[in-house]
Amino acid sequence: MKKILLYISSFMALMSLAAASVSCNDDSKNTWEDYEKWRNSNTAFYEEQKFAIDQNGNPEYITVVAPWNPGAEVLIKYLNDRSKTEGNLSPMLTSTVDVKYRGTLYNKVAFDSSYLRTSPADSIFRTVLSGTIEGWWIALSDMRVGDSARVIIPYNVGYGSRATGSIPPFSTLVFDVKLVDIPYYEIRK
Repeated sequence: MKKILLYISSFMALMSLAAASVSCNDDSKNTWEDYEKWRNSNTAFYEEQKFAIDQNGNPEYITVVAPWNPGAEVLIKYLNDRSKTEGNLSPMLTSTVDVKYRGTLYNKVAFDSSYLRTSPADSIFRTVLSGTIEGWWIALSDMRVGDSARVIIPYNVGYGSRATGSIPPFSTLVFDVKLVDIPYYEIRK
């Protein structure tokens, strides 16, 4: 009798897992379909910015590709004279960075800002670079301390198909970011 109950409970557990798996797949499919218009608008914005030309006929943004993943890229427009930051450190993935930033969706709706923070210092967001989205890894590892930039991050290296706070799934993110400091070049052990 105990064996039969064990088999029945095992079977029920497996069926429950299978149902959960199907449910997750259905949710993913529904998210893809439900956000089709939003996803297409975000992708179109990214592609438009990728090929935008400034008033001098130069590309508005440079495309920075992740050396560890040739399919991962972001767009960067430096807002400072980079010759003045030449020789300054660039963070590694294990570095702790201090940044100031404003984040908006592609349609200019704000979702976050370090300028609302008071700790560890006024307007500073401190984080280990590897604890952020991949788009930040790519952008900040290209920047040097003192650089300011506008960074456009496509959804595949942002939050992908999941919603996060007020950020819908499949969102292209736009950050105005300044790399203020690298207080710990690598994680201290």
